[in-house]
Amino acid sequence: MMLSSHVPELAGLQILSAVARTGSLRMAAAELGVTQQALSQRVRAMESRVGIPLLARGPRGSLLTPDGRLVEQWASRVLDAAAELDAGIAALRMDRAGHIKVAASLTVAGHLMPRWMVALRDQQRLTGRALTSVELEATNSVAVAEAVGRGDADLGFVEGPRAPRGLRSRTVARDELLVVVTAGHPWARRRAPVTPAELAATPLVTRESGSGTREALAAALTAALPDAAQAEPVLELTGTASVKSAITAGAGPGALSSLAVADDITLGRLHAVTVTGLSLVRDLRAVWVGGSQPPQGAVRDLIAVAVRTQ
Repeated sequence: MMLSSHVPELAGLQILSAVARTGSLRMAAAELGVTQQALSQRVRAMESRVGIPLLARGPRGSLLTPDGRLVEQWASRVLDAAAELDAGIAALRMDRAGHIKVAASLTVAGHLMPRWMVALRDQQRLTGRALTSVELEATNSVAVAEAVGRGDADLGFVEGPRAPRGLRSRTVARDELLVVVTAGHPWARRRAPVTPAELAATPLVTRESGSGTREALAAALTAALPDAAQAEPVLELTGTASVKSAITAGAGPGALSSLAVADDITLGRLHAVTVTGLSLVRDLRAVWVGGSQPPQGAVRDLIAVAVRTQ
């Protein structure tokens, strides 16, 4: 979806945030390292772009208008997301010496790792320690476990019903799988919950073999229906985005992480189906090779951050 021409650039949002934080144009200009006149011109340009007054200017200074405060509150979420994106790009670029290699499942890499990396960086800055560069590889859980076992990754994050064999592990977060359909699917309109037997008998859009999401659903169905056969997938696709696209196109129901489909449900692109008699909550685990405790240093710090920010 293309954004309208009224949406300010990130630099403008940072200016608005600085004015709200410091309480004046003069102090915001000093914080950002520009002149007050230049900052005032940037704000006027932003007001022209947005189409509403953002600052109330008076003899005692400039304060955010009620609309300006509302825009600044929205902008804070955009800036937080931009900080996560910045940390993620820095990890992929590997442009600093001294880093750790992390392999993470697609769900963890796409929805949790950016905030964990931001939190780790902020913690290291606060404590005066050198910043750690995180080299991130996003893949399925089986490939993550293999990379950690071979020594190709210092740390892994996996999803699935059980910890990988031969690796040490620690649960860092919990996630729930949601069965989702399009609004036009019969399950979106029914009042009674879907039963495990119905779900097992329905051809689903699924992730590829080795995916923790796929393994977690299969294990939950097996636990609920030990002797029942599970239908072959209607489509088997690599990556969450491909699965969501197929479900949205009407290929059939699917089960995905609540983290991955939250926005789609809010915007009405997908509908979450109630399933009875099935536990779809799963553990997200950090995995490593060696002793019962994670290796000292950045690896242990990152795991602690993940546990603390779940």
